[in-house]
Amino acid sequence: MSKKQTATEELYDVTIGGGGYVGLSLALALKQSEPSMKVALVDLRPRSAIENDPRSSAIAAGAVRMLDQLGIWYQLEDEAQPITEMIVTDSKLHDSVRPVFLTFAGDVDEGEPFAHMVQNNHMVGALHDAATDAGVHIFAPDSVKDFAVEPAHVNITLGSGKTIQSRLIVAADGVRSKLRDLAGIHCNRWSYNQSGIVTTVAHERPHNGRAEEHFLPSGPFAILPLKRNRSSIVWTEKTNEANRLVNGDEFTFEIELERRFGHHLGEIKLDGPRQAFPLNLVLARSFVTNRFALAGDAAHGIHPIAGQGLNFGFKDVAALSEVLVDAHRLGLDIGAAHILERYQSWRRFDTWQMGMTTDVLNRLFSNNIDPVRAVRDLGLGLVERMPFLKKHFIGEAAGMAGPSPKLLLGNPL
Repeated sequence: MSKKQTATEELYDVTIGGGGYVGLSLALALKQSEPSMKVALVDLRPRSAIENDPRSSAIAAGAVRMLDQLGIWYQLEDEAQPITEMIVTDSKLHDSVRPVFLTFAGDVDEGEPFAHMVQNNHMVGALHDAATDAGVHIFAPDSVKDFAVEPAHVNITLGSGKTIQSRLIVAADGVRSKLRDLAGIHCNRWSYNQSGIVTTVAHERPHNGRAEEHFLPSGPFAILPLKRNRSSIVWTEKTNEANRLVNGDEFTFEIELERRFGHHLGEIKLDGPRQAFPLNLVLARSFVTNRFALAGDAAHGIHPIAGQGLNFGFKDVAALSEVLVDAHRLGLDIGAAHILERYQSWRRFDTWQMGMTTDVLNRLFSNNIDPVRAVRDLGLGLVERMPFLKKHFIGEAAGMAGPSPKLLLGNPL
C-alpha cells in the first residue's frame, strides 16, 4: 500500500546505509558537488568509534586524486607513506633465499607515486568531519531496520524508530550487508578457507618506501611500508592456523611472523593488535534494483592478493556519484531504473573481472605444487622482462586503468 509523506517524515534525495570510507566519501562527493541535494547517512557507529580502527590501507593514485578533489587529502598527506617500489617473490617457507621474480617502480606522473599507505582511522575520521561540515545529515548510532519501495520514493524505518523517505537508498554496509539481503539481491560466494591476519610491526632499518609481496604456500604475505620504520602486515593463512596464531601467545606469534618477514629490516616487534578476517569471494548478481544501489564491499568482496578491495570501493563511489550528479543536474529522477543501470553497466563487469582474476591468482599461488610453481615463476619472469606489461599493471595498481570516472582523474563532477 502506498504511504504518503507525513509532516514527521523527511524526504532525502539519497540515503546511504553504512558510514565507512565508501558511504562517507559518496555522501561527501554528492553534497559537495550539488549542495541542493539532501543527503542522509545512517551508521551503527558513533564518531568516537572511528578512532579504534588500527588498520592501514594501500590507497591507489586514482583514489588519492579523488580524496584531494574532495578536500581531505591535505589532512592525510603528512602521515601517508608513499609506496615507491614493490617486489614480488615466490618461495617455500623454509627456503633460505627468496628470489625476486618481479619488481614495480616508478610514478604514475612525475612526483606521483602509484599508491600510498594511509591509516584507516585518519582517513575515515577526515571523511566523517568533512561530510558533516558539508551538510550531510548523519544518523548515528543508528541503523536501517527496514525499507519499502514506493513508485516515487523509499520509506525507511530506522532502528531508533524514526522514519524517513528517500528517492534512492545506497547500501554501503559491508560484505555482510543487511540492506542487500533486505533488497533481495543474491550473491555468488564461496569461502577460501583462509583468513587474513592484519597487524603492524616496527623494525630497525628503513624500508625506503618499498612494499613486498611474498607468495608462500599458505597464501600471500605482504609487507606494506608505513611512516617511522613501521610496516603493515597482511598475512594469509588457513583459517584454523590463523585463529591459532591470533589467539595464542605473543611470543609464538612473533616467531612465526619473523619466519615469514625475514631479517632484512633488522629486528622486528609487534606495534599494534593482531586481528584475523575470513577471506571469501562475494559478488552480487546485480548492483541495482528498484531505487536501490550497492557500493563497496556490499557489492563485492574479493581476495586481498591484488590489494584492490578498498580501491574498487572508491571506484564505485566515483562512478555512482558522477551518475547521480549528472542526473540531478538534468532534473531527472535519480532513483529511476535507467539512471541506476548506467552505474551498473560501468562497474559490474569490471568488478566481476577483478573478482575472477584475484580468485585465479590465489588458487595459482596458494599451493606448494612444484610444477605449478615452475609455471607461475616463468610467468612472473616474463612480465619482468616486458616493460609495456609492467606499465599496464602499474596503471591497474594506480586505479586508473580503463574508462575512469572524473573524480579518479582528479577532476570535479
